[in-house]
Amino acid sequence: MHSLILGGARSGKSRLAEQLASDSGLAVTYIATSQPLDGEMNERVRLHRERRPEAWGLIEEPLALARVLRAEAGEGRCLLVDCLTLWLTNLLMLEDEQRLVEERDALLDCIEHLPGTLILVSNETGLGVVPMGELTRRYVDLAGWLHQAVAARCQRVVLTVAGLPLMLKGPAL
Repeated sequence: MHSLILGGARSGKSRLAEQLASDSGLAVTYIATSQPLDGEMNERVRLHRERRPEAWGLIEEPLALARVLRAEAGEGRCLLVDCLTLWLTNLLMLEDEQRLVEERDALLDCIEHLPGTLILVSNETGLGVVPMGELTRRYVDLAGWLHQAVAARCQRVVLTVAGLPLMLKGPAL
């Protein structure tokens, strides 16, 4: 089963993804895309680390997500990616349009063909007002298009609000 779990900041999306991974009974590898560049982000990373079982594998990959997914996916395995919007931000900040397109396309090309369980977490950023700055508008647009494309390739899509899962597609939790 491939799942996309969306939600706003502090919506409970990561906790839900971690619970699904734990409940799978499979060997879990957590793929972290963040690059903790400030104190606040370091604190978020620390909290995520404390919640994760010690038995889970960890791969930190801010850019080449599809490469890691292809290398790590397998029957009897669960890959949990947290999160797609941080990954997208990392690519966007490279200011290398070609790399962004190549990495996004590689991700979209591989999702449907990966064996095992895949849980993708991402921030839903398009529910508010249109941002003022050009870069922020571009980010929101890219995230929205990415979410649509990933959702089309996943069997389950969940929107998490106030810690509650709202099923958008696929079997109930």
